[in-house]
Amino acid sequence: MAVNSRQHPLEIPPPSAKDWPKEEEENFFLLDPDRKRDVLPQPFRMIHKLVMQVFERAVEIIEEREMLREAQKRKVQPTKCFPTAEFQVTERANCLAASGKYIFVGLSVGLAAFSRCDLKDVCAWDAAQREICAIHASALGNEGHVLLAVDEMGLAWLFCFHRESFLLIKALNEVEDISQRSLCVEVVLSRGGDYAGILLQDSAEAWLEIYQLPKDSWLTEMEENSRAAEELAGSERRSSSSPVELRVPAIQAGLDIKLDLPELLLTVRPPKPITGTSFKGPLDALKEVGDGSTFGLGYNHLIKDSQWELQDAIFCSTYQEYLEAEGVTKEEMPRYATFHFLLPSRILMAPEVEVEPDIPVGVGVHWYGNHNFCLYLLNPSLKDKADSDLKPDLVWPCAAPIACSAVSSCSRYLALAGEDATITIWDKHLGYPLSVTAILEERFIRSIHFLYGSSVASDETCGADPVCAIVQLLVLCTDSSFYLVRAPKAGKSSITLLADRPENPNLTVSAVMPVLAFPSAVLIFCWDGTVSLMNTDTSQTVYCFCTPPSHAVAPAWQPVFTVDSANSCLLLRGDEHQHVDEFFQSKATHSTIFVYDFNSYPLKEAVPKKPDLRFKPTQELQWTERCNIYLRDRFRFLPERQEVLLEMEKQKYWDCLQARAAAMDKEREKVKGEKKQ
Repeated sequence: MAVNSRQHPLEIPPPSAKDWPKEEEENFFLLDPDRKRDVLPQPFRMIHKLVMQVFERAVEIIEEREMLREAQKRKVQPTKCFPTAEFQVTERANCLAASGKYIFVGLSVGLAAFSRCDLKDVCAWDAAQREICAIHASALGNEGHVLLAVDEMGLAWLFCFHRESFLLIKALNEVEDISQRSLCVEVVLSRGGDYAGILLQDSAEAWLEIYQLPKDSWLTEMEENSRAAEELAGSERRSSSSPVELRVPAIQAGLDIKLDLPELLLTVRPPKPITGTSFKGPLDALKEVGDGSTFGLGYNHLIKDSQWELQDAIFCSTYQEYLEAEGVTKEEMPRYATFHFLLPSRILMAPEVEVEPDIPVGVGVHWYGNHNFCLYLLNPSLKDKADSDLKPDLVWPCAAPIACSAVSSCSRYLALAGEDATITIWDKHLGYPLSVTAILEERFIRSIHFLYGSSVASDETCGADPVCAIVQLLVLCTDSSFYLVRAPKAGKSSITLLADRPENPNLTVSAVMPVLAFPSAVLIFCWDGTVSLMNTDTSQTVYCFCTPPSHAVAPAWQPVFTVDSANSCLLLRGDEHQHVDEFFQSKATHSTIFVYDFNSYPLKEAVPKKPDLRFKPTQELQWTERCNIYLRDRFRFLPERQEVLLEMEKQKYWDCLQARAAAMDKEREKVKGEKKQ
C-alpha cells in the first residue's frame, strides 16, 4: 500500500511582492499569527507612535543630562566664595564705579556715593530726577573725583565730587530746543580725568566730541570753597549755643560754586564714502598730498565717477547671481564708534618732544564697518579746530572691517580684531605689529581684553622690557567660546582654545572682565547668574563667587558690577528672590551690593601673584631671539643724525615735487593768459 509521506513541513505560501498590502491597510497579511492581537486600529496606531517618540526623546534627554552630570562630577569643582561685605541702596542700582575711597552707584533716581571703609551712604544727588544708566569715575587727587554719567534720555552729565559733595558742572549735550537734542550712546573718561569723550547721535548722523577738563582749576576752586564753608560753619557754631559740631559740605552751605566749563577740543565725524575725484589733474592732487609720510583716508585720488560706475557695473554683471541671493545694501554712514585715549608713544609724538608720561596725547577711533583705525592728536591747531571736516593725524588701514579693539593698561599695546577673525597686536612704542593671528574656525569676535601679563611694561612704558615677557590677549567670540593669544617679544605668537561653545544655553557668557591684580585671571559672567574666576594658564575655573541663597545676580544677562583694581575687590549687584505674585505686582525698589575682597580668599595659590618673567642670559637664547634683541637695540639707539638726514631727504623730495607742480601750474596759467590776449 502506497503511503504519501510529506518530505517538507507545511508552510503558508508568502504573497507576491506586488500584491503585498502595506501595514497601514486594514487587511494586512501577517506572516506571524501571534502579532494579530498586537495590531491596533487607527487612530490608535498613530497615537501609539507619537507616545513612543515622546518617550524615546525623553529617554535621550535623560541620558544626556546624566552624561553631563557625570562629566561635572569628574571635573574639579571650583571653590565657592561668598561675599565678605554688603550694603543696601534705596533705589534700583543700574551701574557701579569705584574711585579712591568711594563707591559711586547710578540709581533709578539720581546718584549715590558710599564710603569704601564702612560702606555707608555719604552723599546723594537727585535734583534732576533722572535715571542713571552708565557712570565712569576717575580720581583727581586725595579728595576730588570727576564723574561722567548718562541718563535714560541720553544726556551726558559731568560732575565733580569733592569732600563728600556732588557738584554738577554741565550737561554736555543739553540744548534748549528738545527737538534738536542729540543722544549720548557712549562715554569714556581718561585715566586721571584730563579728557572726556562722548559719542553722540541724532536722526541723521553720529559724531564724537572730545573735551579737555580743567581739573587743576577745579581742585583749586573746590579747596577755596571748602575753606570758606568751614569758616562759615565755624562762625555759625560760635554764634549758636549748641555744643554739637556739624560738618557742613560746601554745596549745602549756601555758597555759589561755579567751576570752569570743559573745553571742546575735537569733533570727529565718521569718514565719508569715497567718491569720484574733484581734482582737474595730477598737479592738483599732488599739492594736497602733503609730505607723504603717513597714510590717508583715500580721498586724494584721480578716479572719476564714470570709472567707479563702470567698475560697479562690471562687478554686478559678473556676480549677479550671488548679489541677488545675498542681497546688497547701499553703504550708509556709520553710527557707532569705539575710541580709546592713548598715552605718549613714538607713533604719536617725536622722541624730542617733552610730554607728561601719564597724560594722554591722542585718541584712537574706529567706526563700525570701517577698515581704518584713525589717530588724532589732542593738541590740534587753530586751523584744525576751525575745520568742520577734521582729518586724522595718522591712519592704520586694515584688510577687513574692524570689529573691536583694546588698549593695554600701560597704553603701549593696541589690539585690533577684524570681522574676518584676524587679530593684530601693535607695539605703539616701536611702531610695528607684535603679532598677527587668526581664528581658523568660522567664528565672529565679540570682544578682546588684555590680561595682567600685558601690563608688565607699565613701570617702564618706553624702556626695555624683559626678554621673555609675553603679551596675553583674551578673545571672546559671539558663541561664548574663549581663545588666548600669546605674543612673546621674541618668537612666534600662538592662539589656544580655552573653552568651546557651551552646549547648555544657560552657560552663555554675558560679560568678561580681567583681574589686573592677578596674572592670567579673568571673571566670567553667565546667563544662569554664575560668576566664576578662570585661570587662563590651565583653562580651569578655580573659584565661583556666589550670592547668598536669598539673592541672585540681577539681571543675569546684563550684570551690574565693577572691579576695583586699587582695592582688589569685586562689587556685584544682587536682588532678593521674589514670589510670583510679588513679581507681577511691583519691581524691586532696592538693591543689594555685594563686596568680594580678593585678599580674603586664597587666590594667590590658584593664580600666582607674579608671573614667570625670569631674565635669560643671552647665551641661552636662540639665534632668532638674539637677532631680534640686537635689532631692537639698534633701533632704540639709532643716531638722531641719521633720522634727521632721512627726514630731510624725504622732505626735500616732496618739496621738489610740489615746487615743480607749482611751477607747472604757473606756466599753465601764463599760457592761458597769453591765449586770451
